[in-house]
Amino acid sequence: MREDLLRRQTAPFRWDRVSVLEYKQDGSAPFLNVTRQVLFDEVELGCQLRYFEVAPGGHTTLERHEHVHAVVVVRGAGRCLLGTTVREVGPQDLVTVPARTWHQFRAGGPEPLGFLCMVNRERDRPELPGAEDLCALTTVPAVAAFLDAAED
Repeated sequence: MREDLLRRQTAPFRWDRVSVLEYKQDGSAPFLNVTRQVLFDEVELGCQLRYFEVAPGGHTTLERHEHVHAVVVVRGAGRCLLGTTVREVGPQDLVTVPARTWHQFRAGGPEPLGFLCMVNRERDRPELPGAEDLCALTTVPAVAAFLDAAED
């Protein structure tokens, strides 16, 4: 039997033989205090399951893609931007990020915001917002306040 069929949890939100990686390794996108772990990346599944952890006060990159994301919040609380809507999120919440939708997750409170994220195994690169996109997003007061808080 393959050794990698079972990887035990070694500490809270850490698993045997699963590396804790920088969120964005190439440094081309703005974010603050985020790590990722690739939990499953099997050709047969056609998808990749990752665990992201956003430290208190941290945030993921504001971006969009051609592919859909399926997110399960498993730890902490925070807020997420989905298009032009800001929502509170907490443990066991399910978040669908539709294709071509601007999105960003922010941790709130003293505990990290941890979430599982399933995406296509083969997927497009993220698109960052340009000045025109940011201008359109910030016409919505709640989005403007959310994005301003991410810059602090």
